[in-house]
Amino acid sequence: MQAVSIQMPEATESPKTIQELFEEHHQVVLQAAFRITGNVDDAEDVLQTVFIRLLRRSDLPDLGKGARAYLHRAAINAALDVVRSRKSTNAVSIDLVGPLPGSHPSGRPDQLSSSKELGRWLREAIARLRPKSAEMFVLRFIEGYSNQQIADLLGTSTGTIAVTLHRTRARLQEEASSFLGGN
Repeated sequence: MQAVSIQMPEATESPKTIQELFEEHHQVVLQAAFRITGNVDDAEDVLQTVFIRLLRRSDLPDLGKGARAYLHRAAINAALDVVRSRKSTNAVSIDLVGPLPGSHPSGRPDQLSSSKELGRWLREAIARLRPKSAEMFVLRFIEGYSNQQIADLLGTSTGTIAVTLHRTRARLQEEASSFLGGN
């Protein structure tokens, strides 16, 4: 009888569990969701939704080094779904992402009210965009990714990203002009 030698595969990093993914990436998901929804409760709902969807999958994907990017995109898409489905809003202003044009830190009440209205309008306008356009816009102008980073995340070219962003900005500028009283 011959001895059979079995080669064991080299040890590789084992796939992460849902708990490990949550512990490592929950803050990224929560922050991305909050920047889009403008509401802590909605952001927490998005956080739960993203991880519950992942948990319900019968085949938990091995996300490896791409886990952060995957969960970030999932958060953006789930947050956009929340904004699209929202009927009434008691959202926190998008000012938390950064100052809006014309807003002043000391802020008179009329300025603060205008900022809140503009933030609410922007969230609603983004929600009306096609999903890919909305995702690209959020990644670029809210999350601060470069066109190259977005292209890498979405598996497309920087040219496609640039054209889509240009068209999206033009559409939003047109809508903003109508919202602000038209020029």
